[in-house]
Amino acid sequence: MQATLSRLTFAGLVLGLILPAGAQTQDDGAKTFKTNCVLCHSANGSGNTTAGKALKAKDLRSPEVQKQTNAALIEIISKGKGKMPAFADRIEADDMKKLVAYVRALAKKK
Repeated sequence: MQATLSRLTFAGLVLGLILPAGAQTQDDGAKTFKTNCVLCHSANGSGNTTAGKALKAKDLRSPEVQKQTNAALIEIISKGKGKMPAFADRIEADDMKKLVAYVRALAKKK
């Protein structure tokens, strides 16, 4: 049992070193997005959910959203805007940066 645990720990460490930092950041951003944003913005960022339609959630892949600076997007996430609530008390600053990177990646998948 101890040997198996040691091997699993070692494998996790090796994977952490092998995966590019960008992939790790995107995974972290994806987790934050799934936890906090999917309900309104949908998994693909389109806003095509029942809640998203009711609240008129922005399509995060749209040029309107994508042309905003990272700082502007972080401010919207932090303070909220319109019907979108503030997330400053739920998402750490570093995780917001990863979330914005993930939102940028959603536009490329469109």
